[in-house]
Amino acid sequence: MAIQVIRGWRDLPADLKGAAAAIGALDGVHRGHRAVIAAAREASVGLDAPLAAVSFDPHPRRWFQPEAAPFRLMSANQMARALEPLGVEHLHLLAFDAEMGAMSDADFARDVLGAGLGIRHAAVGFDFTFGKGRSGSPQSLKAYGHDLGFTVSVTSRVDDANGLKLSSSAVREALQAGDMARATAILGRPFSIEGEVVHGDKRGRTIGVPTANVRLGDYMRPAYGVYATRTRLADGRVIDGVANLGVRPMFEIEEPLLEVWLFDFTGDLYGQIVETELVARLRGEMHFDGLDALKVQIDRDAMAAKAALSLIPPPPR
Repeated sequence: MAIQVIRGWRDLPADLKGAAAAIGALDGVHRGHRAVIAAAREASVGLDAPLAAVSFDPHPRRWFQPEAAPFRLMSANQMARALEPLGVEHLHLLAFDAEMGAMSDADFARDVLGAGLGIRHAAVGFDFTFGKGRSGSPQSLKAYGHDLGFTVSVTSRVDDANGLKLSSSAVREALQAGDMARATAILGRPFSIEGEVVHGDKRGRTIGVPTANVRLGDYMRPAYGVYATRTRLADGRVIDGVANLGVRPMFEIEEPLLEVWLFDFTGDLYGQIVETELVARLRGEMHFDGLDALKVQIDRDAMAAKAALSLIPPPPR
């Protein structure tokens, strides 16, 4: 059964209520999040209840810090796709707006989790906070749950066997450092950017390197540079490629852009939604004296990307 995405928490039909739910920002749905989801799954089996995830859109940080630098690790669509193979049946995306931001922890537990979603179990991480001023904690949630009729499980901090911290902040640190292997290890899959293919300046076409250009939007900015990539097209095909992510010092573009050269591909992708995995970072951005020098380097980058991708087989889809 495909995952069902529900926006809003009021007046839900009975079949969308009564779940065992993993609750949190869940940005990245990384391996640490999966421990919380596993706890919710265990409760759902014991209660014979649906398995759900509860998150927010936009992310609370975006609401409280609208001028903050982009920081998201995934879109809502990507979150749903990442949760579905974990057995999650319902994804409740709660609008984080003025009303939500002003709710006390008691109001959130009573009105949203209790009356609205009618949850039977809440699974949260050890550092989960909720309510105005982040006043709610896992311990207070247990107390609210006792009064409102739902149980609560709290997952301890999860590190892997090698001591790798499994958290969204650790993913961001790895991406900022251009350490894609570490980011992939924490996420359990390569970091990817999904977006609409837009028109660029078409300079690539003049040197035989047409690119699919995607704006970064609210995605956090990994280290600028050139990456070996895999891109999933709207029709499901996955195409290897090489991409520049950044501002291209030679041309001084104002807005950072992901520009992907898809190997052995011809076709018009304008207006389509594609998802590009940044599999390995090959080098930083460089300045070139002219288009000829740029073309020579792009050819080198393509060879390096193909070599890197040959060592990292794509995951099953």
